[in-house]
Amino acid sequence: MNSLNQGNNCCAVIPFFNEKKYLKSVVNNTLKYVDKIFAVDDGSSDGSAIDISGIENVSIISLDRNYGKGFALQAGFNEAVKYEYDIVITLDADNQHDPDFIPAFIEGIKKYDIVIGNRLKNLQSMPVHRVVSNKITSFLLSLRTGESVLDSQCGYRAYKTSVLRKIKTSFNGYEAESEVILLAAKKKLSIGFVDISTIYGDETSKMNNLKAITGFIKVYLKNFSN
Repeated sequence: MNSLNQGNNCCAVIPFFNEKKYLKSVVNNTLKYVDKIFAVDDGSSDGSAIDISGIENVSIISLDRNYGKGFALQAGFNEAVKYEYDIVITLDADNQHDPDFIPAFIEGIKKYDIVIGNRLKNLQSMPVHRVVSNKITSFLLSLRTGESVLDSQCGYRAYKTSVLRKIKTSFNGYEAESEVILLAAKKKLSIGFVDISTIYGDETSKMNNLKAITGFIKVYLKNFSN
């Protein structure tokens, strides 16, 4: 058992779409800290999954087409719940999230229901447009929830699996991660943050900025009162 040999019963969900360059190294580094990885192939066409097939403690969930990050995450969450893991770590497959921060997330989840990575303490490597959009969405979500949301767009997170039994996202794109925050606030679940660094290299972002903004607006305006 990994999970820092502390019996944390922890798995990771890693969605990926054409991430052949970094996927295998991200998976191998993540396995140092978790017991199981659910790698969700969101319709890749570059043979990414072949590189991690056969790796012990890695299950590949293959989707029949590219549905979006939110859909892929939910597919992984369903497996984590099914196999009764206690903690779920989510991180990206493009090498932007350093798996060496996983112990900090596992420590943080002892105090909170959800722990989100906070990249905004060090903005030197983050593209300006991402800084601006993140600060705006974080501010708006803070207003909507009444909580201090430090980094709304970070996909590097830890969840108690009990939380994933209570909330399920309905949006399929990147906006699903904002939806989680709103659903958690509705359920009065606690959200904490852990400072992390983010690696921006030569990878090409899969995010369509206009689509992401439109998706966020839809999530933000959705009535979560039911």
